[in-house]
Amino acid sequence: MLVPLPVREIMRTPVKTISPDAPVIEAAQRLRDEDIGSLVVEDGGICVGIITESDIVAVTAAEGDTRALSVGDVMAETLVTVTPEVDIETAVERLRTNNVKKLPVVEDGELVGIVTTTDISDYIPYLRRAGGAADEPSQRERFTRPDTLYEDEDWTFESYGTADGIDVGDHVRFSKTITQGDVEAFAEASGDTNRLHLDTAFADGTRFGRRIVHGTLVSGVISAALARLPGLTIYLSQELSYQGPVDIDEEVTARCEVVERIQDNRFRLATAVDDSEGNCVIEGDAVVISDPIPDTA
Repeated sequence: MLVPLPVREIMRTPVKTISPDAPVIEAAQRLRDEDIGSLVVEDGGICVGIITESDIVAVTAAEGDTRALSVGDVMAETLVTVTPEVDIETAVERLRTNNVKKLPVVEDGELVGIVTTTDISDYIPYLRRAGGAADEPSQRERFTRPDTLYEDEDWTFESYGTADGIDVGDHVRFSKTITQGDVEAFAEASGDTNRLHLDTAFADGTRFGRRIVHGTLVSGVISAALARLPGLTIYLSQELSYQGPVDIDEEVTARCEVVERIQDNRFRLATAVDDSEGNCVIEGDAVVISDPIPDTA
């Protein structure tokens, strides 16, 4: 399942600030020494601008000698901000619309954090692609957990990791056959009654020459695989690239591997679906939260 993630959960604190009266050289030294990309400019406790490495490089290229310049002379005065409760999709839109890379986070007029494109890319896979899953899975103990309400004897899965939660290198595979009944039930449930999936005569005249399974239905086995990782797995985002069709009554296998711990219980996974011949038909990245199983389970 998907849940909105507020900026509050990913913003950086405390925010590094500087006075507009400070020399530009001081800002440059702080950016270098503190290994940061920007300084929010505050005047009397009020945010009045932001100065970045790019600003300093641009003014140096134009002016040459910057010793007489203050931060106020160079800073970007049009300050684009967000509140802590704004979701990260809205923050992404604000970054793009205003062509900026950093958003100070302001609450009740007070600077409480900052969020950058780099921060957000940890949670939005299409901003930064993770590497693919390893060819050779790590050798870990196979186990099952009470994460799912029921299983079907026609489904198969293998989940490897540690019983108290997931970590980098953990992986899961889940296989099932997508039947005509599945396709018809999905069409009814989703409202996607595209004739390509339901009408044989119509589908014969398409580029595929046959009926095929809905792409979204095929990608659903990724969610099924994630449900079988240890803990309660909750989607934050999923990026997908569709590589090929899947025939009705064909077995597919989802593969998911944890490739990065982003923060605490948030992880990035390489995800893929193979057809019955082992060809990759879907690939992408997912970002998830892994919560512990409730005591009531």
